[in-house]
Amino acid sequence: MDFSFSAADEAFRARARDWLAERLGDGRPFANLRTAQRFDPDRRRAWERELGSGGWIGLGWPEPADAQLVAGEQASAATPLSRQVVWAEEYARAAGPAPLGIVGEQLLAPTLLRHGSDDQRKRFLPPIASGEELWCQGYSEPGAGSDLAAVRTTGTRTADGTWRITGQKTWTSLSQWADWCFVLARTEPGSQRHHGLSLLLLPMDQPGRIEVRPIRQLDGESEFSEVFFDGAEAAGEHVLGEAGDGWRVAMDLLSFERGVGMLARQIGYARELDGVLALARASGAVDDPVLRERLTRQWAELHAMRCNALRTLGTAEPGTAAVAKLVWGGWHQRLGELSLQVQGASAALGRGPHHADAYRLTQSQHRMLFSRADTLYGGSDQIQRNLIAERVLGLPRESRTSS
Repeated sequence: MDFSFSAADEAFRARARDWLAERLGDGRPFANLRTAQRFDPDRRRAWERELGSGGWIGLGWPEPADAQLVAGEQASAATPLSRQVVWAEEYARAAGPAPLGIVGEQLLAPTLLRHGSDDQRKRFLPPIASGEELWCQGYSEPGAGSDLAAVRTTGTRTADGTWRITGQKTWTSLSQWADWCFVLARTEPGSQRHHGLSLLLLPMDQPGRIEVRPIRQLDGESEFSEVFFDGAEAAGEHVLGEAGDGWRVAMDLLSFERGVGMLARQIGYARELDGVLALARASGAVDDPVLRERLTRQWAELHAMRCNALRTLGTAEPGTAAVAKLVWGGWHQRLGELSLQVQGASAALGRGPHHADAYRLTQSQHRMLFSRADTLYGGSDQIQRNLIAERVLGLPRESRTSS
């Protein structure tokens, strides 16, 4: 297989690299956003708008009838898949921060383009493309995580057509900074499982009706939250797809979760692996044959993941996303463990009392703790194996009846 890029792709790469260097390089306006010790929502929002003004949000979107739906020169139907990959790779190489608008750009927008009305696309796509409006995803609940069909949050339509949403969502990424949320809710009383669900779009700025409670993670950060809806309102026309057909729309949305971003993720992983190798050399752990073999295995597996991601890019083969998630989740978790093991006992030390926050984690400690979640979020390893067994290998479905 030929994994090379064309001359036009490489010219696009040079433009992307220069644009990023002018903004993220040392001494530049948005330098060190990824490595900042404290999350700065104002600077991160400003960075989102900078991406929008440069036309780098929505590269994979088709050219709409209304040209104002997409901001900037770069985003057009002429942006092929290969250049979406190039941009994702260069963004990762430049250590660009995880975009706050990723949920809107990579999940909601493609779903709007497939299932949304013209009015919905005109209302929501421009502020996503400009970086002005941020989104979060209201799917998981305390009793409906891997088993998403067990959703209990309800949506009731009032006499004037407005939807009223009541219930609780959890593990809601970026919700404390989001302007809007798409919520999977049960809108047909008495319905069960996949039936009677709708995907509703609602603003987060509803004091007294929406409460966001950040969840403190193992690494001390709070990227996720619990979100409580107490009669929160969504406009009658802000149901995505048909009312009651939310399960199909929600599953389509999840299918956009992986793809080009997987290749960018691997660029970041390569940087992390290089850092672990540097630690191993500094500590002398690279001379230990067992650790050296594990490091070599991590390197080989990373290259195999990249080849597989390129091979399956743009395909709709059953189980492709499940295989990718299963592989990278375990790989990154093992890297987190290795990053501490190569340092020996010194890995237990923090940054020291000279630091403003004596208990601030080191990068390795943060990686090890956060990577414990890699085999859980986005569908646990067990769920991915079930999907592969049932949908790819054709094995009998797992029994879900209680004994």
